[in-house]
Amino acid sequence: MLEFKIKRFNELSIQELYEILQLRSEVFVVEQNCVYQDIDGKDEKAIHVLGYSNGILVAYSRLFAPGYYFDNASIGRVIVKADFRDKKIGHDLMKKAIETIEKAFNTLAITISAQQYLKKFYESHGFVQTSQMYLEDDIPHIEMKRID
Repeated sequence: MLEFKIKRFNELSIQELYEILQLRSEVFVVEQNCVYQDIDGKDEKAIHVLGYSNGILVAYSRLFAPGYYFDNASIGRVIVKADFRDKKIGHDLMKKAIETIEKAFNTLAITISAQQYLKKFYESHGFVQTSQMYLEDDIPHIEMKRID
């Protein structure tokens, strides 16, 4: 079971920010062998969803208000630490992210840029594919939407 913390950027402690950046680098840069600018100037505008297991950050995503990233609200940087993927906590993370968007922005209309291989995972949370495949940082992605 995960313990979730929901925080705006200015509410994050230095330790929490370090853990977020470490986890994102561990998975998106090292594991996926993708050199890209993770620190993109958008974290300051996001709501951060941090999932802890026994005090260790093992799941994370960031959320944006409608109109900031897409016309709809959005969820990005969805991540689960490799050692914890067999525990299905990605589903808990997505449920918490969707619930937080509904509370914070009063909407369930959400657009994401999803890695294509995760299509079925996102479909299980009500998302449908709305674009052809495109490359983002040389990784196949698709746009997906969840409607109110």
